[in-house]
Amino acid sequence: MSKTSIYIDRDIANQAAEILGTTTLRETVNASLLETVLARRRLEALELFSEEGRFDIDAAECAWGGDA
Repeated sequence: MSKTSIYIDRDIANQAAEILGTTTLRETVNASLLETVLARRRLEALELFSEEGRFDIDAAECAWGGDA
């Protein structure tokens, strides 16, 4: 990790800390960055699964013992 100086909107940081359950500004910034990356990955996965023919729901249900 590297150390840097930035201006932070403390009101937004406090709101983010409350949502994320973090207690320090450093934790809040790092958790916020991580959540941004993970949100993008979730969207990309959702896009893959929503492509026509990309995912067979019936096969997935059968794999878990369902009746397709």
